[in-house]
Amino acid sequence: MAIDKRIETAKEVISKIFDGAVIMVSGFGGAGFPNFLLEILRDAEPKELTLVANSATHPYSLTHSLIEAKMVRKVIVTAARGRGKELSPFEEQWRDGSIELECVPQGNFAERIRAGGAGIPAFYSPTGYGTDLATGKETRKINGKNCVLEEAITGDFALIRGDRADRFGNINFNTTQMNFAPAMATACEVTIAEVREAIDEALPTTDVHLPSVYVNHVIATGREV
Repeated sequence: MAIDKRIETAKEVISKIFDGAVIMVSGFGGAGFPNFLLEILRDAEPKELTLVANSATHPYSLTHSLIEAKMVRKVIVTAARGRGKELSPFEEQWRDGSIELECVPQGNFAERIRAGGAGIPAFYSPTGYGTDLATGKETRKINGKNCVLEEAITGDFALIRGDRADRFGNINFNTTQMNFAPAMATACEVTIAEVREAIDEALPTTDVHLPSVYVNHVIATGREV
């Protein structure tokens, strides 16, 4: 049987996301948010999730809707402050002690995910040394620089957004859509990708930004995002 990772509906695969799962969600700025998948996940209502994403409050990402629905136990993010004068749903829950926050410098965030995909359990980084972000972490001086031990991040499910895919599951991203998605796909057990278009023929090798070996399911939404 020929390989075909395209699916007609994402409801069945999203329903396999279990309570307590660690979910990585791509997206940065205004690009690469898998909002179609996040809508389905919100309706599925798994609980006690750990959410790994660039931001807990970005208005263009539906990650905030999962938090608002109180489906999230912990976030690992690089940004958590809302943009308006009023507190965001995340900030209200954090203030009340009902959600846990792990804030990570963005470079360390990306590298911790990459390390997880590469099988590297931890690494030393000078970023964050001497700040509250290093509290409780092992430190070491390397080549005259004080460094902090950062542990790799791995997950159960990666939800990512691409532009095009082929039936094998190879993914092409439109410029900054790429952001964290390839690293997240390597660091998770299951990767579900939403794309604008999924084609029958194989993508040209030069167009493949994420190889199919890291992708389990692909759904075409037709959305220009």
